[in-house]
Amino acid sequence: MAPHAESPRGDRNGFLDGPEIHNQKPFAKPNILYIMADQLAAPLLKMHDPNSLIQTPNIDDLSKTGVTFDNAYCNSPLCAPSRFCMVTGQLPGKIGAYDNASHLNADIPTYAHYLRTEGYECTLAGKMHFVGPDQLHGFENRLTSDIYPGDFGWAVNWDDPETRQEWFHNMLSVTQAGPCVRSNQLDFDEEVMHKSKQYLYNYVRGGDAKPPFCLTVSLTHPHDPYAITKDLWDQYEDVEIPLPKNEIRQEDQDSHSKRVLQCIDLWGKSIPKEAILRARRAYYAACTYVDNQVGILRKVLRDCGLDKNTIIMFSGDHGDMLGERSMWYKMSWFENSARVPLIINYPARFAPRRVKESVSTMDLLPTLLDLVEGNRKNLLPMDGRSLYPALHGQPLIDEVFGEYMGEGTVSPLVMIRRGRFKYIYCLDDDPLLYDLENDPEELKSLVNDYNHVAVALRFENEVHQKWDLNDLKEKVMISQRMRRLCWKALQIGQREHWDWQPKDIASEKYIRSHMPLDELELRARYPPVDAQGNTIFTNHPHGIAGAKGE
Repeated sequence: MAPHAESPRGDRNGFLDGPEIHNQKPFAKPNILYIMADQLAAPLLKMHDPNSLIQTPNIDDLSKTGVTFDNAYCNSPLCAPSRFCMVTGQLPGKIGAYDNASHLNADIPTYAHYLRTEGYECTLAGKMHFVGPDQLHGFENRLTSDIYPGDFGWAVNWDDPETRQEWFHNMLSVTQAGPCVRSNQLDFDEEVMHKSKQYLYNYVRGGDAKPPFCLTVSLTHPHDPYAITKDLWDQYEDVEIPLPKNEIRQEDQDSHSKRVLQCIDLWGKSIPKEAILRARRAYYAACTYVDNQVGILRKVLRDCGLDKNTIIMFSGDHGDMLGERSMWYKMSWFENSARVPLIINYPARFAPRRVKESVSTMDLLPTLLDLVEGNRKNLLPMDGRSLYPALHGQPLIDEVFGEYMGEGTVSPLVMIRRGRFKYIYCLDDDPLLYDLENDPEELKSLVNDYNHVAVALRFENEVHQKWDLNDLKEKVMISQRMRRLCWKALQIGQREHWDWQPKDIASEKYIRSHMPLDELELRARYPPVDAQGNTIFTNHPHGIAGAKGE
């Protein structure tokens, strides 16, 4: 679609004129398993690049048997803002999701709130980077702490943009890349996986009375540092890891990219090819680690008889440049940084297909509500549009909006992806226009190209119609100042941490004197057996359903 063309007619949730999808036969409420990866660049995966050397058989199978979105984007290429957009269906500026120390207000509904009103038990295991005293945001259960701080310590400072803060990315993740025995990331994800598996086991052992679940399992891999266990490192021993396709000299970078290079402490420096290859190899291996966890979770679903009635969603929060364009990490709107994997897998209802239109993770909240046939009258106005029509092969509005206000910026950096074009605009940086159909690696900006001047101008006019960037910049700076003041004050005197402390009641676990032993052992065994040792398990969606053969 040309950038000046009107979008197809449809309501605010993305439904185009055509047959009514929702007048279908009612179905049993499905469970939902939402698996998230951190910093997983969609363009590098085999499901988008058949020549990819990254080994992800479980994700590939999810793609082959599910609905795969070929052009899915985050709405802000940084952890916390992207996740806040994903859980709320709102653009960053609407909800104050400016940087990794932004506070998500407790009165902003998330998909957990909506699904709970539909009778779902909503549980979170792993990373979500909530900041502030509300560490649940609608989730009934939270099984682990977060890997990142829940305070204001990582606030960006546009009043002093030249100062590199201690917590900014630097290049040690690349120069120190390689195999390891343990890492912070491995410790975290192993806890996430253990608690997630136990949740599913406990759920199915609970019998038929349990409500349907929505379990979000959010892993921190393949996020840097680029370190992974030796067995996975060795899996790529004979793989010829490629160097980045394109190198761009620092002096030839656009102005925002130059600022990002300064932010990650790469400006005026170079990285040896050997270190680049080690980092990419470790990243590939970390992607395989994520894939292994997907396989483990799918096996638990099968073992517990939950697989036939569980929707599996797989996505990520943003990507990783991984040396492409001589850049690393995220913080830009280039494809490796902004594109994320997105699969919705539920073969019982949706045939495998590929969706070509550009969509975003902000669209997942209304999609989830439609997947469970929830009451759409409860859906408050939001920026996200439901992807549900695409699951049935219907067209979507081919359009994504994004906002970035984190480290590496000095004012809001906005993005419009529509049809073949991507347009990037900032009051303080060069505007960029790319034709992704003819220039998928974004090597030539067409802003000043004679044949595209009119296209660029229409995009610029649209930016100013949609955003008041001066007003948004002022709101961001006020928020930064408020949080810096609060953070400074909270370091004085008694310190109260907001980091989530998982509930772990030892008196209710394993064998305890206040529990009848035989009853406890029977309740804990799955599938259970009767006094004669006969299995009393059926493949009921919620597990125990009575004696075998009844």
